[in-house]
Amino acid sequence: MKFGAAFWIQRTDWPQLRDACVAAERAGFDSIWLDDHLLADEGDWHDPKLEGWATLTAVAAVTSRARLGLLVSANTLRNPGLTAKLATTLDHVSGGRAILGIGGGWFEREHDAYGIEFGAGVGERLDRLDESVMLIRRLLDGERFSHEGQFYTFHDALCEPRPIQQKLPILVGGSGPKKTLRTTARYADMWNGFGSVERVAATSEVLRQRCAEEGRRFEDIERTVVMDLVVRDDAATARAAYDEIVRKHGLKGESGSDGSERGLSVGGPAEDVAAFLRPYADIGIAELIWIFRDPFDFETMDRLAAVRSALG
Repeated sequence: MKFGAAFWIQRTDWPQLRDACVAAERAGFDSIWLDDHLLADEGDWHDPKLEGWATLTAVAAVTSRARLGLLVSANTLRNPGLTAKLATTLDHVSGGRAILGIGGGWFEREHDAYGIEFGAGVGERLDRLDESVMLIRRLLDGERFSHEGQFYTFHDALCEPRPIQQKLPILVGGSGPKKTLRTTARYADMWNGFGSVERVAATSEVLRQRCAEEGRRFEDIERTVVMDLVVRDDAATARAAYDEIVRKHGLKGESGSDGSERGLSVGGPAEDVAAFLRPYADIGIAELIWIFRDPFDFETMDRLAAVRSALG
């Protein structure tokens, strides 16, 4: 099983984030992820927030091994041609380590603040995502083409230079059974979700159905899951460490983009954390991604090796 470190980039600064990303790679994490919003999406939206793509490219310059991506780039914020160019540039700066993570977009306040069209509703945003990911895939694969669609128009578009990777992977984030998972089945190489192992297993079965309908092999899509966890000598100490994060980032009473409650997935000794993670491996999840917020939890990062060992 692979492990990723996801850094939510509000209420922090570049030196602290840089040091945390370097530490995560040194600790053995297989991938590093940042989130992508123009305003803080947790707690008070007035608080500072770095921009995702620019920050991720800076992370590429100070790391050498870990794969790099956004969880996830909001499709509504950028034209798909621009997104393809950003991912390609990241792939070159990183020496072929880029993953293009993308989702439909959900944070209306940032769109209102900057005058960016948010769309008529969730369904429209997901239809836009489907068209966008199709266009991005074609650009990354080297096509030169024109397109007049429901949401986007291209005139003799191309993406040069090509990415370093022969096929730069696209990750789609989200669990919507009718649209998001169909887009995943059509175009994506990876999928990201969150929640209990039962929830992830149920969503995976829907994705399997969508893959069958689209003529894709379910096994060809790498599934990843994001979660909050803290590794300490005991559960009480882990909870206390997480409570500090809750206070700083205003997480109490907050919910995720799908309305689900945010919170600590598991906390405690490496053996207990491994026991919690093992069922995800049992259902074929390829990568578990641990969320970090400022102050970044170097102790949990450093205990990755102990969790790996406990998993066996």
